[in-house]
Amino acid sequence: MHPALAVIFLTLFSGGGFGLMALVATVNDLQIDGGLNPLQTLVAVLLSLLLVTIGMLSSTAHLANPRNAWRAFTRWRTSWLAREGVVAVLFYPFAIAYLVWVHFTDAPTAPAGLALASLAGGLGLVTIFCQGMIYATLRTIRQWNTALVPVNFYAMGLASGATFLALIRMALGGKATFLAGLAMALIIAVAVLKGIYYFWIGRPSGPTIHTATGFNRSRVRLLDQGHTFGTFLTQEFGHRLPREQALGMKTVMYVLAVVIPLATLAVAVEDTSALAALVAAVSVISGIGVERWLFFVEAQHVVNLYHGRQRC
Repeated sequence: MHPALAVIFLTLFSGGGFGLMALVATVNDLQIDGGLNPLQTLVAVLLSLLLVTIGMLSSTAHLANPRNAWRAFTRWRTSWLAREGVVAVLFYPFAIAYLVWVHFTDAPTAPAGLALASLAGGLGLVTIFCQGMIYATLRTIRQWNTALVPVNFYAMGLASGATFLALIRMALGGKATFLAGLAMALIIAVAVLKGIYYFWIGRPSGPTIHTATGFNRSRVRLLDQGHTFGTFLTQEFGHRLPREQALGMKTVMYVLAVVIPLATLAVAVEDTSALAALVAAVSVISGIGVERWLFFVEAQHVVNLYHGRQRC
């Protein structure tokens, strides 16, 4: 698939923002490490709203006519894309209301405030699920048609959110031993789940040119594609990454999203270093950005079977 930056930014930033809001609600609900103080809560919710807004606004760049964006909300009964849009919009009033509550009351753990935070965090998690299901339900793309996709979306959103939350806690003068440990555990989960996903999509299975044409007892080879220049289908669905380059990009992803954050978070916990936590946050978001790019590039649409590919 063609890796559209607008969609990469959508899933990258909004996933981190929703994950951050869900963790803010959880930490304050359960009073983990004493909960977040009012200033830490304000900064975390503001960052969550900023990340979600960047992601949502970037998604409009993927539309041929952004003025028709409202139509994406009208098919919520059958479309995961519409459900994502509806739930993402519902997230805003609760997150903003919690922000206002904390600003004027300085009571982030009051029952009314926690109710707002929990609703915003819950809606954020539902939105991440909807984002994953947009891709997981596409049977025409084998690499996406798996439950591993929404699971990975959750792991990456929560891992980046936890890293940001540990950074905020340390930058504003608090210890973040548990939050940094949680971020490290989630980053390890990302590494394991992505390893399982890469193993799964690397298996020689799925549709082939033989199953596409129905000729299973003989060798099938396309002699004429029917066109001499690239088409919309070949441009949008025909992108292919050489195996060696894909392996190199996956190595870069693991270094940025896993190795560096784990090392810097360990240093941050030992020295209570906000700078090390900042390096971890930047590295995580960069590594997940590489993963998002790979997620689209490695997806092979079955339409390629009619343009010379032997297997998708």
